Amino acid sequence: MVVERKFISDALVKLKISSYLEKALNKAGFSRVEIQKTPVITRITVYVTNPGRVIGSGGQTINALTEDIKERFHIQNPQISVAEVKNPRLEPRIVARYVANSLERGANPRSLLHSVLRDIIAEGALGAEIIASGKLAAKGAKARTIKVRHGYIPKAGAVRNFVDEVHLTAYPKYGAIGVTVRIVQPGTKFPDREIKEVALPRSIAEAK
Repeated sequence: MVVERKFISDALVKLKISSYLEKALNKAGFSRVEIQKTPVITRITVYVTNPGRVIGSGGQTINALTEDIKERFHIQNPQISVAEVKNPRLEPRIVARYVANSLERGANPRSLLHSVLRDIIAEGALGAEIIASGKLAAKGAKARTIKVRHGYIPKAGAVRNFVDEVHLTAYPKYGAIGVTVRIVQPGTKFPDREIKEVALPRSIAEAK
């Protein structure tokens, strides 16, 4: 039970740090964070699209961020490193944020989801799913859900751990819209099957 409680506690701390960094580093294009504890230090690796915004002039921004995390979350000797996101189209949080922002600007939901799905698969993803649920039409319309997916996205069992998943919320003027993005990264090896390449259907390939 002690080990289980510690595991849950560590997961909650990571979730809180991730939520904090998402707000603090929004302009830097925050994608995700990895945390590794050792007996001496806690390594925190932050993945962003613009590392310069995290480091700041002379390292001032990252130093201030390190001290803030140390005080807020009571982490002893945190050390933050910054990694640049290599392909934003394969980062679920960045994709979900783009979808949410586009919906808030009034983009057509179905066309938007199809075009984004096309871009993800074109980058080599073995599977992707995007779901938008809520007030997707004009004022007074009923809430509905639009779901687009292609490739292999496991829904049950241990293989779900091979899927990167993020949930965000868009706030257009007609009401909240939940956005879910699931991506299976290129080169992922599944124990129960082999997937080498995913071909786009014509309807998605020609999405505008």
